[in-house]
Amino acid sequence: MAKFPSVAWFDAVRRVYNADDAYRGAGGGQCNCLMGLKVGRERYLVTFEGEAVTGSWQCSNSELLDADFYLEMPLSVWREMLNNIAENGRATLNYTLNTLDLDREEGLSTSMHGDQYREDLFFRYNQTLQFFFNASARVKTVY
Repeated sequence: MAKFPSVAWFDAVRRVYNADDAYRGAGGGQCNCLMGLKVGRERYLVTFEGEAVTGSWQCSNSELLDADFYLEMPLSVWREMLNNIAENGRATLNYTLNTLDLDREEGLSTSMHGDQYREDLFFRYNQTLQFFFNASARVKTVY
């Protein structure tokens, strides 16, 4: 069992994602980005390199400047999304990253650096990122 959010949780999802070809390369090729996440007061970075997720770590707010983009939602919404994935084996329509982004006036993805090219990596790799979170269906999660 892994607690969300935590490095242990991201690492557990990373292991599932990297071990299953159904997830790896899901976006049709290479995914190279540094994704940040804001979950309440906690911050994390997750590295995607090629067809694999290569690392995750907790970071400070200022270290999110290194991220190409970061996803920010209240813990309650993260929990709803992850519970939906656990119940269905994948995100259903209302809980995909794309829908969560479209449902917010300010969007789901943003950055601290304002570099539009790097921010657009969220949209470019959206399906790969979704498959990463979908892999969490196979990780027993507690909050």
